[in-house]
Amino acid sequence: MDVFDILDRLVAFPSVAGKPNGDIADWIEAYLAGHGAQVTVLPGPEGDRSNLFATIGPVDVPGYILSGHMDVVPAGEPQWSSAPFALRREGERLYGRGTTDMKGFLAAVLAAVPTLTKLRLARPIHFAFSYDEELGCRGVPHLIARLAELCAKPLGVIVGEPSGLRAVRGHKGKAAARVTINGRSGHSSRPDIGLNAIHAMAETLAAVVSEAERLTHGPFDPAFAPPYSSLQAGVIKGGQSVNIIPDSCTLELEARAIPGVDPASLLAPVRAKAEACEADGFRVEWTQLSAYPALSLPQDAPVAALLQELTGETPIAAVSYGTEAGLYQAAGFDAIICGPGDIGRAHKPDEYILTSELIACQRLVEALGARCAA
Repeated sequence: MDVFDILDRLVAFPSVAGKPNGDIADWIEAYLAGHGAQVTVLPGPEGDRSNLFATIGPVDVPGYILSGHMDVVPAGEPQWSSAPFALRREGERLYGRGTTDMKGFLAAVLAAVPTLTKLRLARPIHFAFSYDEELGCRGVPHLIARLAELCAKPLGVIVGEPSGLRAVRGHKGKAAARVTINGRSGHSSRPDIGLNAIHAMAETLAAVVSEAERLTHGPFDPAFAPPYSSLQAGVIKGGQSVNIIPDSCTLELEARAIPGVDPASLLAPVRAKAEACEADGFRVEWTQLSAYPALSLPQDAPVAALLQELTGETPIAAVSYGTEAGLYQAAGFDAIICGPGDIGRAHKPDEYILTSELIACQRLVEALGARCAA
């Protein structure tokens, strides 16, 4: 199978985040095992989703991890020109959900496996494929927790998120939460005997706006755009009818933090404002939806120098989107981003990747293998 055949198979699995992923994990496991790789499937605590870890070469020698996620965002938008889970080729473009984010990287890595297995690798190349990255990197922490028993400490982790195949040394961290304020319903003509949850949430929303403005004043990191941490309300829901006192209102919000700032800490003032409503008789529920740290790899890190040699491009200091790389770094591993495609094509109808991008990524993985060969 070539890289296009593999991508066709991967896209055909509707591996939407938060759903069972046994089909795609089983197929990848069989493919890798069929080429002699050592494969371990790592079920997550959900019971219906798994991470996958595989090795080509000696497991007891430090090598490199190629990391990617098997899940994709939903594809329910009506603007798709063709079935999102069926690969469609139109000239250089290959359309389908996940082609860029990030089954294209997985396909390129898997297409390189026959070449890698023919090399006598003195240093191993590992594959770490995760689930539920699109829900806030929920799956990969379970994989990272098992790395010590799966391989020697790696020399570096290459996370293949779309970066135009140019290495990236940094990204912001993120934390997201849902807050629900529960009041007391009643007829709108008697606001004195009800508890209006939307009115109560207005104060919490005002805290979001205030904190978001405060963050624009720093601290700053010029590697990012914008160069400061940010906070925003993304979803708000509440009420049933204009003549009913709303007994519930829910707000979902997120914070994105520059390196050195804990993203969860940026949500703390908002949580405090929401919970203050309890003094007036409201009941407040706070649920963390996701959290992952920022990535900040030093410019002189060996894995950055390696990627510069392999790509011929100086690594970029930072990007605005987040990845699993920050979690690898937090666990003590040097991590860097480098993958095919453009993040601007992701999470939208008619997502696509170029055939040339896939081929270039496969060649990059094979070049890494040559560097690891005896």
